[in-house]
Amino acid sequence: MPIFSHSDLLAILLSLKVAVVATLLSLPFGFAVAYLMTFRRFPGRVGLDVIVNLPLTLPPVVVGYLLLLLLGQHGPIGKWVLQPLGIKLIFTWKAAVIGTAVVGFPLMVRSIRTGMETIDRRLVEASRTLGAGWFDTVISIIVPLSIRGIIAGSILMFARGLGEFGATIIVAGNIPGVTQTIPLAIYEYVSSPGGDVIAMALCLVSITISVVVLVFHEWLSRRMVRAD
Repeated sequence: MPIFSHSDLLAILLSLKVAVVATLLSLPFGFAVAYLMTFRRFPGRVGLDVIVNLPLTLPPVVVGYLLLLLLGQHGPIGKWVLQPLGIKLIFTWKAAVIGTAVVGFPLMVRSIRTGMETIDRRLVEASRTLGAGWFDTVISIIVPLSIRGIIAGSILMFARGLGEFGATIIVAGNIPGVTQTIPLAIYEYVSSPGGDVIAMALCLVSITISVVVLVFHEWLSRRMVRAD
C-alpha cells in the first residue's frame, strides 16, 4: 500500500512547480534590481534597498496578508487591474508563486549583487570606451562575470520557495490538489489525529529535495572554480 495519497504527490509536484516558476519569474527582476543597486547612483536608492530587503524582516504571514490586500477583489490591484482583465490570483497556485517570489526575492538580489560587486569596474568602463552599448556591456561583461551570484541566488530562492508556508497559506489557501504544497500538507497532517507518519514522510521528502539542491549547488560551484 503506497504511503502517499494522490493529493500528497500533487503537493510534492506543486512545491517543485511553485519554486521553479517563482525563481524563473524573479530572475530578470532580481538581476535588474541588483544592477541598479551596484552600478547606478540615483535618488531613492536607499529606499529601494529597504523595500527589497523588507520581506527578510517581516513575518511571511504579514507579507501574505499585504499581498491579499493588494491582489484581493477589493484591493487596488485586484479590483482595478485584475478583475477587468478577468484574472483571478487569490487562492490559486499562481498566488503561491507570487507569495514565494516576494519572500525569496531579497535572497536572490543579495546573491546577484554580491557577484556583481566583484566585477572590476575598469572592465565595464573599457567596454563602454570601445563603443559597446549598454546592452552589449551587460550581456558580454556583467552577466558572465556575475554568473556565480546569479546561480547562487537562483538556487537559494528555489530552496527557500520549497519551504514557504506563511505567505502561501494566506494568499493561496491550503486546498488539497490545488494550492497545497509540502509545508501546507505537513501542517494539515500534524493537525490531524494519526497524521504523524505521513507528516514525517513528507518531511523526509522535503529534506531529500533540499539536500539534492545543496549538493548540486556545491558541485556546480566547485566546477566553476576549476574552470577559472
